[in-house]
Amino acid sequence: MNVDMLNAVDSFIWGPPLLLLLIGTGIILTVRLSLIQLFRLPRALKLIFAAENRGDGDIDSFKALCTALAATVGTGNIVGVATAVHAGGPGAVFWMWVAAFVGMATKYAEGCLAVKYRTVDKNGDIAGGPMYYIERGLGKKFKPLAVIFAFFGVLVAFFGIGTFAQVNAIVEITQLATDIPVPYTAAALTLVVAAVTIGGLQSIARTASKVVPAMAAIYIAVTVGFLVIFRAQVPAALAEIVTAAFTPTAAAGGFLGATVLVAMRNGVARGVFSNESGLGSAPIVAAAAKTKWPAEQGLVSMTGTFIDTIIICTLTGLVLVISGSWTGDVNGAALTNMAFQQAYPQMGSLILCVGLTLFAFTTILGWNYYGERCIAYLVGVKGIMPYRIVFIILVACGAFVKLDVIWILADIVNGLMAIPNLIALIGLSSVVVAETKAYFAYIKEKETTEQDIKVVTDAER
Repeated sequence: MNVDMLNAVDSFIWGPPLLLLLIGTGIILTVRLSLIQLFRLPRALKLIFAAENRGDGDIDSFKALCTALAATVGTGNIVGVATAVHAGGPGAVFWMWVAAFVGMATKYAEGCLAVKYRTVDKNGDIAGGPMYYIERGLGKKFKPLAVIFAFFGVLVAFFGIGTFAQVNAIVEITQLATDIPVPYTAAALTLVVAAVTIGGLQSIARTASKVVPAMAAIYIAVTVGFLVIFRAQVPAALAEIVTAAFTPTAAAGGFLGATVLVAMRNGVARGVFSNESGLGSAPIVAAAAKTKWPAEQGLVSMTGTFIDTIIICTLTGLVLVISGSWTGDVNGAALTNMAFQQAYPQMGSLILCVGLTLFAFTTILGWNYYGERCIAYLVGVKGIMPYRIVFIILVACGAFVKLDVIWILADIVNGLMAIPNLIALIGLSSVVVAETKAYFAYIKEKETTEQDIKVVTDAER
């Protein structure tokens, strides 16, 4: 299948119907949940470190979030934003924001339903995610939809976000920054991925909970440093992002120009690639969190989209727009690298190399687990080890696939995975609303009781 044919398939899948379904689902959930992503965000952020972690589950809420962030905070935040801006202009960043804002409500619903309908597999491990809330929530007659989701989930892990895009980004930036030959980097990466993933969720979660906070902090510090250096240009960059979202962007240098629809399509598609809201991946690990309240894990899950896109993707987008390098002929990691070198001429490549390598490595780990859960749903736990072996082989091959083919394939399988999940989210939205009301009624009663106890104690004193 040639690139032109893949582009045609990609354009069809990511046409107006899917964009409307994706954004529309987020809007429906935003309205039905009374702007939960705005009014309940402070509590959600607090829960990252203060969740009760009581109830059934394999890992605590923080590790579940870190594993989900490991899968989402990756090349999409660096390479994905670069390809979106290079193809759609600065306006693509605005449409990333829109997709992320409504996507926070979507991610909340996914996390909530994942815990609500989770089960236990034959190995005694927690099993959950869209395939389970489709079958157990919508009913047995919808099982074909669950099977479709799991099938495309494996394809995304194998050919989409999970392997090729991440590996290609690592070897490209490593070669740019250090001149290490591609085969050497590919071999080292494959060995490390194999060592961690063979250990399963506990091994992945332990690694993610240590690496993710550190890598996010380092990258945020470096990008904020860039914006401080070029602080005078930040207001103009923000204005350009908003203006370009609603008006066509003219051709300039190597940039061919972009219509509003092109900016919207690239912004939403790359935003989903980055934060995975609506894709159905994050609820697979959210289901393993130790909690008895589905809504509690929904809130924790929601912060993933906020951290990934509203914070990290925005910082990358501003760096690219301010640098002006998006109008050149380079793309992907090379484009972001060129932008960083304006602020850090000596260390820019090395900083980006470390950041991108950590981001992409942890994404590989997270998606290994997602695909594993999908294959277990399709063929049972006997399929887990063969799946891991194939995954590791594909990691080894990912360094040698062309960048344009990688991103087109990733977009196609992402879109096909999202469709059954979005249908389920709409169909089960009433369940999400009911769980949300029950949780916040419990919180209100708990806070009232604690206040009454405090009053009595103070009176006794």
